[in-house]
Amino acid sequence: MPDCTFMPTSSATTANAPLPDLVKGLGLVDCTNIVMGSMIGSGIFIVAADVARQVRSPGLFLLCWVCSGLMTVIAAVSYGELAGMMPRAGGQYVYLREAFGPLFGFLYGWTFFLVIQTGTLAAVGVAFGKFLGVFVPWVSAQRILLNLGTPAVFGHPVHLAISSQQLVAILALAFLSGLNVFGLRVGAWVQNIFTILKVGALLGLVALGAWWAWGHSAPATAPQGFWQGAHWDVATLTVVCVALVGPLFSSDAWNNITFAGSEVINPKRNLPLALFVGTTAVCTIYFACNWAYYRALPFFGSPQGGWAERGIQYAAEDRVATAAMRAMLGGRGSGLMAAAIMISTFGCMNGLVLAGARVYYAMAKDGLFFSAVGKVNSKYHTPAVSLLVQAVWGALLTLTGTYTELLDYVIFAVVLFYILTIAAIFRLRHTRPDVPRPYRAWGYPVLPLLYIAFASFVEWALLTHKALRSVAGLSIVAIGIPVYYLWRRSGARVVNESGPNSDLEEVQSH
Repeated sequence: MPDCTFMPTSSATTANAPLPDLVKGLGLVDCTNIVMGSMIGSGIFIVAADVARQVRSPGLFLLCWVCSGLMTVIAAVSYGELAGMMPRAGGQYVYLREAFGPLFGFLYGWTFFLVIQTGTLAAVGVAFGKFLGVFVPWVSAQRILLNLGTPAVFGHPVHLAISSQQLVAILALAFLSGLNVFGLRVGAWVQNIFTILKVGALLGLVALGAWWAWGHSAPATAPQGFWQGAHWDVATLTVVCVALVGPLFSSDAWNNITFAGSEVINPKRNLPLALFVGTTAVCTIYFACNWAYYRALPFFGSPQGGWAERGIQYAAEDRVATAAMRAMLGGRGSGLMAAAIMISTFGCMNGLVLAGARVYYAMAKDGLFFSAVGKVNSKYHTPAVSLLVQAVWGALLTLTGTYTELLDYVIFAVVLFYILTIAAIFRLRHTRPDVPRPYRAWGYPVLPLLYIAFASFVEWALLTHKALRSVAGLSIVAIGIPVYYLWRRSGARVVNESGPNSDLEEVQSH
């Protein structure tokens, strides 16, 4: 059965030639590097401190990374079925549209643009600036270049200012967005290089941790032991679920390769395989890195202590990886880790920029976003306008909060749409049983159901323990409902309004 090449929904063509469109150019290695490179950003080097402060137990600390890894891999192998069925530009947006209708697709795209992708870009960009500050002290969150006031958003004061750290984040985002205009292969080439570099850096950290553990005893824990505070009841499970915000954020963006589905060579094989290999490799490395942190640093610490006495919980500015490297290699370890994190965050931003623009492009093709965003650069075959719009909004988001604040807004919406997309597998198997499925979700229906159940509990825990930011994220999704209907009333063309699932029908016809 031949691959079905994505064609624009618009029928407008010139008399002599069709409008330019996206082209296939991503092989299996490229796809796997986009999965891994988009996942590995700044979180693995930073969020361990916040997780440790929340769980207050070495055992629960490592358990959080096991849980987030299992959730991520289960979701990835489930998504592989949808990716193989519908290798389209837009990925998850298309899956939700086909399973539940254009409203659900729009709500995902709306939230993806306002919070999920652009918020992640802002957070990773801010982290890039934070670690550049290790080498260039002028780059700092405390060096305010322009103060814009403190308006209230959802009843929460937001300090709007431009620091030198935020300026660096904005400039990095602008540079990578411009670079990706010059062709798919340019973006993929950058991604491959930076993914290799940062995976190598993480493996080096793990190797150093093993070397350190061989010659040093494990750091002392509290008298209660490795599992202190773990009572194995609902209260402990709730604490773990709330603490999963950091690990899940660190493992997020693995689905970005699906957004470029129409540009993947042999997508029915390469998309599911890249999702499985990439997520499994990264989640395994993440657990090993946190084990290395635990072996190199005391778990408990004091915020008033020196760098060694702060431990994992109170590492300076949450730079746990930097503190661990300093413990193992001395002063030169801090500089090496800061450089590694800069490489990691820069490569992560490139993967997010490349993939994210394809979602807004797909929405515009369906009449659910501004038409100019659905245009492709005729010379380089890239969604140049979409890249520009993404960069502008992502730059604005860097002005709205700190790394942790952006993380909390993003993760609730991310998990919500993951739940819906996993549920789409069940719906499409019921409503479209005859559509070819080159790959079927491994462990169906048990593993997808387990993911939905556990992810739903995580959402409940976030709503009850981080209510303000979770409700803010949910409100952003809900606001999209009237926006969708206003868009329809304005005369915008919306595909699938009458019910047909065009992409699935196209696949089935082949």
